[in-house]
Amino acid sequence: MRTRSLLLALSASLLCTPAATALAEFGIEGIGVVSTRADELRATRSADGRRLVWASNREGGAGGWDLWQASWDATRWRDARPLPFNTAADDLDPFLSADGRWLYFASDRAGGHGGFDLYRVALLADGGFGAPQNLGETVNGADDERSPALREDDGTLLLASNRPGGSGGWDLWSARRQGEGFAPPQPLAGLNSPGDELDGSWLHGGRAMVFARGTGTGGAQLQLSHCRHGQWSAPEPLPLSFNTADGDTRAALADASTPGELLVSGHARAPRAGGRDLYRMRAPASDGGGDCR
Repeated sequence: MRTRSLLLALSASLLCTPAATALAEFGIEGIGVVSTRADELRATRSADGRRLVWASNREGGAGGWDLWQASWDATRWRDARPLPFNTAADDLDPFLSADGRWLYFASDRAGGHGGFDLYRVALLADGGFGAPQNLGETVNGADDERSPALREDDGTLLLASNRPGGSGGWDLWSARRQGEGFAPPQPLAGLNSPGDELDGSWLHGGRAMVFARGTGTGGAQLQLSHCRHGQWSAPEPLPLSFNTADGDTRAALADASTPGELLVSGHARAPRAGGRDLYRMRAPASDGGGDCR
């Protein structure tokens, strides 16, 4: 929900934030259509603003986690429906490329290389989708790959994986664009820890990054890092009222139609539709450079 009257009415009283941070929080997204009594996770919006895709475990899908889509009618989100290529396995972690050509996602459907793999489907001129394409064994290994995100300037792929070679648990990896595919992923130095890092997203053309770090109790907290002198700065919690060390906040993605705003999955005290809901906030500023990969 993007009505700015909602910002004024809800930011202080419903989101329970101090006045200094309340204006960064725009409230819940699409209550009753996008955010429902079920769990919603990781929303991505097309550059033209007309399409929103996210993952949900609501009823009406093919089973488990499914990818859903809603359309913007200039005032609100409407017509939420599951995507036609969902399977009875888990299909989640969508990412719409800024050029409008592809929807990337993760799935543990049959026929992959092991566990969760990364896939993409072509976005067709009539609004439909092509057939899912596995990103191949260069990107996908015998372990799990999730949360794909493309860097807008050069197409570098950001992903999370629990494969060997990282710092432990889930780690953030990047793979440079190579023709129509990608080079082998490399772990991101300076961000990974012995715990879990996932749900990474480039901000401001790679000058900053937001990602989720596991709390060790089943939840996650969003962290923000800036690229300075070719290195990622020490991550700090993203300023958001419900992004607490004992909560579960994750999957922040920039709105491609409004790059100054982020869509975030989490549990606010209010407004709240059900389980994990989708919220909108202002993207943090960054004084970083663009030379971190």
